[in-house]
Amino acid sequence: MSRRIVIVTAVHGPSARYLPEAHASLAAQELPDGWDWRWVIQEDGVTHDVRPHVPDDPRVVFRQGRGDRQAGPGVARTMALAHADGEYVKVLDADDRLAPGTLARDLTALEADPGLGWATSRALDLLPDGSTTGFPGDPAHGPIERGAVLDFWRANGFRAQVHPATLLVRRDLLLALGGWMALPASEDTGLLLALNCVSRGWFTEEVGLLYRKWEGQVTGQASHVDPAEREARMAVVEARARALASYGWHPPHRTQDADPRR
Repeated sequence: MSRRIVIVTAVHGPSARYLPEAHASLAAQELPDGWDWRWVIQEDGVTHDVRPHVPDDPRVVFRQGRGDRQAGPGVARTMALAHADGEYVKVLDADDRLAPGTLARDLTALEADPGLGWATSRALDLLPDGSTTGFPGDPAHGPIERGAVLDFWRANGFRAQVHPATLLVRRDLLLALGGWMALPASEDTGLLLALNCVSRGWFTEEVGLLYRKWEGQVTGQASHVDPAEREARMAVVEARARALASYGWHPPHRTQDADPRR
């Protein structure tokens, strides 16, 4: 029986047209022997706009939300966990693309060290003209200690030095933290900081994600940078992370050969 990584994608109508490109980047991934993947695509709401773009692949599961009501990507991703039956959960936004080798590198890092709860990698912005640009604040390749991401985020205008859209996380740890935060935006940053306050992570210096920049993306809308809402989001994100850090909670100890099916 294969062990599994579940890729979770929240999608709404405007970004659905990019799903075939995301699928192509996923289908090109090569995993170690004994591993496979499943892709859970969760529409935020119910429309007729997404299904035509869902790839015809038996490894793909497509689900929808509540009527025409959008609850946000955090809710969509958390609902997708009902169909995430693997040991690891990988985030992939509908409009992004995985770089070659990403899944194998993330998996290798976490399988090699049971003390690591999550992994991230370098991201490049993919611009409309096809060019890419990087971020100068990447950490060193290797482990990320508890609290390091939170400290950097707080000291650098609420910008983390690792991208939450590159996250691979142990499913049990993700569930223990309640999935993604119930926020209109920054729900993925909130999860990343929470993970960093309870568990060591990993950063891979090789490019793991092409993060598409386009006119219709949610983070490009005016509401995303509204000062009052942004201040409120950041306050809740930080308060949750610091509360978790103050409790001194650690994930359960894992042995090198831990396997929940044994």
